[in-house]
Amino acid sequence: MTENVIETCRLTKYYGAKAAVDQLSLTVPRGSVFAFLGRNGSGKTTTIRMLLGLESATRGTAQVLGCDSQVLTPEMRNRIGYLTESHFAYGWMTIDECERFQSGGFRQWNRELFDSVIRHFGLSRATRVRHLSRGERAGVCLAMTLAPEPELLVLDDPALGLDPVARRALLEAIVFVTRDERRTVFFSSHLLDDVERVADHIAILDGGVLRVLCPAEEFSRRVAAWVVRFEGTAPQLPPLTGLLGVTCLGNELRVTVANELTAAESALRALSNVEIKSVPVGLDEAVISYMDDQGRRRSLLQTIASKSGEPAGVSPRTSST
Repeated sequence: MTENVIETCRLTKYYGAKAAVDQLSLTVPRGSVFAFLGRNGSGKTTTIRMLLGLESATRGTAQVLGCDSQVLTPEMRNRIGYLTESHFAYGWMTIDECERFQSGGFRQWNRELFDSVIRHFGLSRATRVRHLSRGERAGVCLAMTLAPEPELLVLDDPALGLDPVARRALLEAIVFVTRDERRTVFFSSHLLDDVERVADHIAILDGGVLRVLCPAEEFSRRVAAWVVRFEGTAPQLPPLTGLLGVTCLGNELRVTVANELTAAESALRALSNVEIKSVPVGLDEAVISYMDDQGRRRSLLQTIASKSGEPAGVSPRTSST
């Protein structure tokens, strides 16, 4: 078995003149829980569809489980589980019929595992899919995805719109899959608290371009924030390499920086007549800062205050990475 279950080299997809994915090169280690993040329209789903051979690349290559993704054989697809946010299942089928239909396409099927997931959602095999809630339908699709015991589990924002109970079941499934170090989870999600709980590697796409690729712990260590308190007019910030964003509200600036942390802190502490305090940055905040408009955002409260005529501080000059 190869060390990496997914490898891409300059993978690119154009729709007309627009690059949905632009020269994407990444590796996904075997046994990892790999979070593939980005804003809507950043190219995540297009990438996943190219990895699974459901979409052709304009140029570049992608290998999944050591095989060219464009020529995945039925045997190779048996080793991959794929779950999307749509949680599609035929409404006229009962859950029992769904299992019999799905299991016919796989060389192995763990019925005990299927039943465990169904029981976890409190479902009866006799229930028809059209009578299920969205969360219950997600449970059925999750059971059908896990029962073949896939070597690679690909999840395209599957928790979107689910209630907390269904989301927790999905997270438990991810943990279950990766108990076996030979299994890998590759998933996209907008629910960053879920990502923080389970992911050990992170990639961030921005406009189809890969901006971040590293272990989750390393990413958190490379992003820092400080609160700058002042009286009167907001201070003019010095140029800061790696600046992700500045939020101004009242008499405080919150400054978030990536990579050049020591230099940024030294520059901030050199400011006169201000109080500087380092503040913790969670993984969710770090990811949002990276996906935001690169130092050009204003907080919602600041925007509201400015429209109502109330003072909300003066937006400082910022620089972007």
